Amino acid sequence: MTDKTLLILAAGIGRRYGGLKQMDPMGPSGEFIIDYSIHDAIHHAGFNRIIFLISRDIEDDFKAMIGNRIEKKVKVEYVYQDDAASFSSETGNFTAELPANRAKPWGTGHAILACADIINEPFAVINSDDFYGRESFQFLSGFLEQSGDKPNVLCMVGFILKNTLSEYGSVARGICTLNADNTLKHVVETVNIRKDKDAILFGLDGYHNKKARLNGEEIVSMNMWGLKPSLFKYLANEFRVFIDKYHNCPNAEFYIPSVIDKWVLQEKGVVNVLKTHSSWFGITYAEDRIGAIRNIKELVDTGIYPDNLVSR
Repeated sequence: MTDKTLLILAAGIGRRYGGLKQMDPMGPSGEFIIDYSIHDAIHHAGFNRIIFLISRDIEDDFKAMIGNRIEKKVKVEYVYQDDAASFSSETGNFTAELPANRAKPWGTGHAILACADIINEPFAVINSDDFYGRESFQFLSGFLEQSGDKPNVLCMVGFILKNTLSEYGSVARGICTLNADNTLKHVVETVNIRKDKDAILFGLDGYHNKKARLNGEEIVSMNMWGLKPSLFKYLANEFRVFIDKYHNCPNAEFYIPSVIDKWVLQEKGVVNVLKTHSSWFGITYAEDRIGAIRNIKELVDTGIYPDNLVSR
């Protein structure tokens, strides 16, 4: 059987949250948010291979609390987002080492690139600490099945901005502009998005320092992608450019939406935007945990999920 691969980005250390949010129980039987994503992916979208992108600092805890359970259900592999990594680009081999003034990994684009050696098929990407909803995984699965022979056709599951904000602080979102055929025209990774007292949203572009006025109805990327292995070569070249420019900047991140935006603008291919009606929620801040627990309880009470995923 051909692998249908789901890459789960779980190396984040949750500084704003105050801990490892990917290993914080949220469900009625101690489930993590990641358990609901894996359940939907396996049982309702046909994924049969899970790759966990983690850091070595959390390896033992992650395997004990999550990985060992999931290995009983589906094929599981691990990739590590280390402080230093070597890659090959069109301009030759290079090594990116984390500078002394930097306390976090290089970002989602680097995380995906780190998996290049073990992914040879179309694959999906999600964050470990975001709840995406069943429909979203079904959309991704269908896309991978239908476009597997088209290396330059990617996809992104799009969410409504106002439904993805925290009540307790700012967030970063990839804000999208679409073409008439619902393909991606432009995506700008925008940080410091927050609710204003008059419900107007504000943002600050992470690269150009421009203020943006937002209405909340924008389609945004929540790092739920359908990608092809043909993207790895482009990622490596762009990461080298990024390292040359931002190596000594302690907070710069190699965001996958920004890379894909450049890929689209350079007409390397197209990105289909799959608008989902699934509810999204996450836990950026510690205070968000209460809402996440409430949302999961409602989904369990209405029968969408069983009251115990841990033992299944």
